[in-house]
Amino acid sequence: MENILVPIGVVGMLFIGLPWLILHYSTQWKRAGSITQEDENLLDELYDLARRLDDRMDSIERIIAADNPDWTPRVSGPEDRIEDLLEERGSTDIAGNVRRL
Repeated sequence: MENILVPIGVVGMLFIGLPWLILHYSTQWKRAGSITQEDENLLDELYDLARRLDDRMDSIERIIAADNPDWTPRVSGPEDRIEDLLEERGSTDIAGNVRRL
């Protein structure tokens, strides 16, 4: 009896269990790899907040520069050119958000 059950169990695991396991985890990886609508909305809100804070910093720097002529504004780094780079690449989602601001 054991001589028959062991090969049947092995064949069952090989042809049913293994493909099920592979397909299950491949769909889990695909689902986890994409961004949800809620996460995308959160990123949009954070991006808008960052742009407003950057505008406020620019306003503060202009006020300080008007009051103190010896003051030098912050050095613009590569992150200040993000809008230009996105427009050059033609990114639709992010560039649309940048143009909207």
